[in-house]
Amino acid sequence: MARAAGVSAATVSRVFNGGRVTAELAERVLRSAAELRFAPNRVARALRMQRSSVISLIIPDIQNPSFTALARGVEDAAQQKNHSVVLCNSDEDLDKERRYLDTALAEQTAGVIIAAASRSHTDLSRFTGMPVVAVDRRPLGAAVDAVIIDNQHGGEQAIAHLLRSGYRRIACITGPEGTSTAEERLTGYRVTMGEHLRELRLHQAQLRELIRYADVGPEGGRDAMYDLLAIEEPPDAVFVTNDLMAVGVLEALRAADTEPPRTGVLSFGDLPWASLVGSSLSTVEPPWYDLGRTAVGLLLERIAGKDRPQQTVVLPTTLRVRSSSTGPSPCP
Repeated sequence: MARAAGVSAATVSRVFNGGRVTAELAERVLRSAAELRFAPNRVARALRMQRSSVISLIIPDIQNPSFTALARGVEDAAQQKNHSVVLCNSDEDLDKERRYLDTALAEQTAGVIIAAASRSHTDLSRFTGMPVVAVDRRPLGAAVDAVIIDNQHGGEQAIAHLLRSGYRRIACITGPEGTSTAEERLTGYRVTMGEHLRELRLHQAQLRELIRYADVGPEGGRDAMYDLLAIEEPPDAVFVTNDLMAVGVLEALRAADTEPPRTGVLSFGDLPWASLVGSSLSTVEPPWYDLGRTAVGLLLERIAGKDRPQQTVVLPTTLRVRSSSTGPSPCP
């Protein structure tokens, strides 16, 4: 039928399965079907529909508890709708991510949910006939549905709380430059600190001195904190935009004998152990599980053929105040 209509087999499949094609292509396919007296094979169709009940989930790092919670939300929501999930770990590697995307296309999975390895370089342009939902990170120029966290507001919440607690020289340790989530959380820090520069007796150059970019992980956080402790006027508090980096920050402060709350620490992420460490860690908690569930809802609407404008859902964060940010202790 595809040869008779002068189209690809994928186009024929989209016509008979409710996919998006132009009216001209659909007419050619239907004309060929009539000429060839085509009737859908119910057994073959059932097998095809069974294969397309699989969702590809591509995340950057399965060892990051945040993405683990996201994956659980995706799986729970998919299972409730009789869909299975294939988990793919890209390791923040664009080549590896590209291979997983190629596999999703080749295997004709029902759709893809992806936390992109790069906001600028993840390429979703080939996915014109397969539904895709971006989570956490939305690639630039990608015309897909997205579910993201209000990262900037989370950063603003964190700094406002630290200021209310009496901290004044508040530093920020954020992820690698170019990572959209890290940059958004840093923007929240800059906006709120910028509103209080005069009362804090800081100027922009001093504020820049209090910002460090680091690799995501304990070593990155530890090295960045050691660097901040070595400047002429070390910070009295630090906002860490990733919980894994916060592990290293706490190690560095313990080694320097200036543990929280003397040096305040507030992290973005809320790991399960955050309330259990010596000075329980204050956090901005993103709704990772709900992020996954919401993404599945949007994807299944597209799979069902719902025609609506591209949608972006922004989920709010929650501030969890614990003892690591209760205010600086009096110093001799």
